[in-house]
Amino acid sequence: MKTPTTRTAARTGVLAALVLAVGLLATPPVAAQSRAAPAPPGTVMLVPAAASTASVTSRPPNGTILYSKIRGGLGRLTIKNGLSKDGVVTLVRGRSKAISVYVRARASTTVRNIKDGTYTIYFTTGSLFSISKGRFTRGAAYWRFNNRLRFVPPPYYTIAILTLHAVKGGNAPVTQIPPGNYPA
Repeated sequence: MKTPTTRTAARTGVLAALVLAVGLLATPPVAAQSRAAPAPPGTVMLVPAAASTASVTSRPPNGTILYSKIRGGLGRLTIKNGLSKDGVVTLVRGRSKAISVYVRARASTTVRNIKDGTYTIYFTTGSLFSISKGRFTRGAAYWRFNNRLRFVPPPYYTIAILTLHAVKGGNAPVTQIPPGNYPA
C-alpha cells in the first residue's frame, strides 16, 4: 500500500509530465523563438494557433458549395476552370442569389439539383479567398456572362457545361463588371 506521500509524488510526476508535454506542443515557431526571451522550464506558453490565420483566408476544396438557396431540381452544371487562378461561380435567378460554388484553378466540378428557371451567371477569379467576406482578397476580377442559362422543368432537364476560360468555338461572351455589381 502506498503512503499519502508516495501518491502525492506520483501525481506530481504525472502533472509535471503533462505540463512538459503541453509546453512542447505550445512552443512557438523557430523564428518566434529567436526573438523571444527563453521561458523558464515547466512554463506553459500560449501561442496563437496557425488555424486562426487560415480561417481569415483559405483555399476551399474544389466544388465547395459556398451558398445554396434554390436547389432541388434536376438540372446539372459542369464548370471547367482552365485558368491559373481559382474562381467562384454564382448563379442568380431573378434578383436572388441561388448558388455559389468554388472551382480551383485548372479543375472542374459539377453542381447537381439545380431548379428549373433562367439564371444569370457571374464569376470571380483571384487568390486568397476570404470565407467570411465571400470574396478573393488578392487580384480579384469580376465577370458576368452575357447570355442567361435556362434550366428546363421536368420531365426534361438541362445538362450544361460552362468554361471560365476561352474555348475555340465557344459561344458564351462575358463582360467584366465592377466589384459592386457582383452578387454578394
